[in-house]
Amino acid sequence: MHHAKHLGSSCSPSSQSEGQKRSLFVGVLHGSSNQRRGSVKVGSIAGDELLLSLPKSHPSRTMGKKSRVKTQKSGTGASTVVSPKEMMNLISELLQKCSSAAPSAGKEWEEYIQIRGLVEKIRKKQKGLSTVFEGSREDYFSDLMSWAQENGASCDGFTVANFESEGYGLRATRDIKAEELFLWVPRKMLMTVESAQNSLLGPLYSQDRIMQAMGNVTLALHLLCERANPSSFWLPYIHSLPQEYDTPLYYQQDDVQLLLGTHAVQDVLSQYKNTARQYAYFYKLVQTHPAASKLLLKDSFTFDDYRWAVSSVMTRQNQIPTEDGSRVTLALIPLWDMCNHTNGLITTGYNLEDDRCECVALQDYKENEQIYIFYGTRSNTEFVIHNGFFFQDNAHDRVKIKLGVSKSERLYAMKAEVLARAGIPASCVFALHCNESPISAQMLAFLRVFCMTEEELKDYLLGDRAINKIFTLGNSEFPVSWENEIKLWTFLENRAALLLKTYKTTSEEDRSLLEKPDLSLHSRLAIQLRLAEKQILEKASATGRAKRLHFQKKLEDGAALPRFEESDIALLENNDTDAKLPIILRKLEEVEESQGTRAEEHLLNGEKLTCETGTEANGDTEQDETRKRDAGSAGSSEQREQTETADLSANRTEDNPKE
Repeated sequence: MHHAKHLGSSCSPSSQSEGQKRSLFVGVLHGSSNQRRGSVKVGSIAGDELLLSLPKSHPSRTMGKKSRVKTQKSGTGASTVVSPKEMMNLISELLQKCSSAAPSAGKEWEEYIQIRGLVEKIRKKQKGLSTVFEGSREDYFSDLMSWAQENGASCDGFTVANFESEGYGLRATRDIKAEELFLWVPRKMLMTVESAQNSLLGPLYSQDRIMQAMGNVTLALHLLCERANPSSFWLPYIHSLPQEYDTPLYYQQDDVQLLLGTHAVQDVLSQYKNTARQYAYFYKLVQTHPAASKLLLKDSFTFDDYRWAVSSVMTRQNQIPTEDGSRVTLALIPLWDMCNHTNGLITTGYNLEDDRCECVALQDYKENEQIYIFYGTRSNTEFVIHNGFFFQDNAHDRVKIKLGVSKSERLYAMKAEVLARAGIPASCVFALHCNESPISAQMLAFLRVFCMTEEELKDYLLGDRAINKIFTLGNSEFPVSWENEIKLWTFLENRAALLLKTYKTTSEEDRSLLEKPDLSLHSRLAIQLRLAEKQILEKASATGRAKRLHFQKKLEDGAALPRFEESDIALLENNDTDAKLPIILRKLEEVEESQGTRAEEHLLNGEKLTCETGTEANGDTEQDETRKRDAGSAGSSEQREQTETADLSANRTEDNPKE
């Protein structure tokens, strides 16, 4: 199924997935006739924050009966016996390797190979020790529906069904009208950071700064503890989760290698390193900390367990308000997280009055049709890394591009000042978009300043009506000069063309590879992502060339330069088109790369340990519904993220909050 969703909330860019973290905002849920007073939209977190993923558990037909296979047979039929000391030594080595300074440029792949080698050595010694359930996942869906009904969730109007390439999803059992409230899940069914604090994990949570700083990690450990408890309240939900995922944490080394040279590869390598570091840290903590003495994880806590848990959380987590509505917290939302992703708007919110998550239909659905939700404006890099699927018709796809004014440049101070007045850093991660206009108003403003001459800079700093001119920097209708436009579009054309040359294959070669029938799912995802990046860069370069030729003709024809007048302020403020908005009135979409996906660094066990969330800023303010992805599904997943953008006038939006 798909990914984590966002419950309608507005979000601002923060450092989390792709170097950005997402912040969620809770806003009034509006736009639906079914909504009630006290209903708020909640932002959801992208799976990015979680650098973890778990193998799917297989449920048994007898509800609650779980078989922990401690000695699955290895290749020879013998079970593996490893001394605790030997395992602890390997874990310590892994923690040290993952906590060392970042590798020098070009050495990231080498570091990944070393970390992966240690992890594989640990996995081999842990073979047969991971928790598994009997039976298949499908066997437990009836238990999930019964449990949901007993606990106050809506179960009328849909059922869980297999949609082949998209995996499991929700199928309408009757006609459902657009904006009809058809699904709600009460708080008591949710797995949240608060329910983790109230469980056996509570004592450890209260003393561990990493858990306190990273809600996604807390949720992953909460999920593992409840999975190991045969009498857990959430067992019907846990049984229904995939036993494995398609996040890059499950890729073979050869699959990851297909991403070398792409913009996404650094996030993939960081995700793996962060997950391995977190696993090693918590393995040691669970074995040695007095507050962990009662945890069932103490008996068996394998890397595969943690990978499964992390993937479960990152593909499904969402942000909801706390009971008093004063702040947001992370949650897994049973049943709702079975919905797959499609284009649209966020249609999920949190009703504080009734204390439940509510979802209205995105469109009209006929009986037997699949019910979709919108996960948010995520790029395919985010979908692949955090949700485990590639969305073919993604209208929000984009590629990160870092631009900056060199501090050694003679005009640096002047350019930095003009940019500062427009609210733009002198060095920033932007995004090239897949749609008609590949650059945002912010990036247009940056490039205009980047290409200004000394005279033009003086004019925007000291000239007549200089303050008003700042408002026009992001507006395509008011060029600085024809020469400036020619320079900036030439720069974009050449930069995109140069970036295309860094790939090891061409678009045509990638298309040929995708036609091979024996391609594994993970290799296919990697090549699809690689090709999508190239297509965005190809389009940006072509747009740069077309614009350059257009403005060269303007210059040759001696066309008059449009002048900004006071009366044009109204035009700027009242037009919804992105390019028309005065840049100073908009929140900056692009985020500093350094904002990244890190929780704070903590000194743990005498070592400086940075727990990151393996995602990087995608360069745009986005929000998402929760997402999750079903293993084996090629295009969609059980992940979703829905969030609302800061523009509360636009009924919904999304954002990727990050820890």
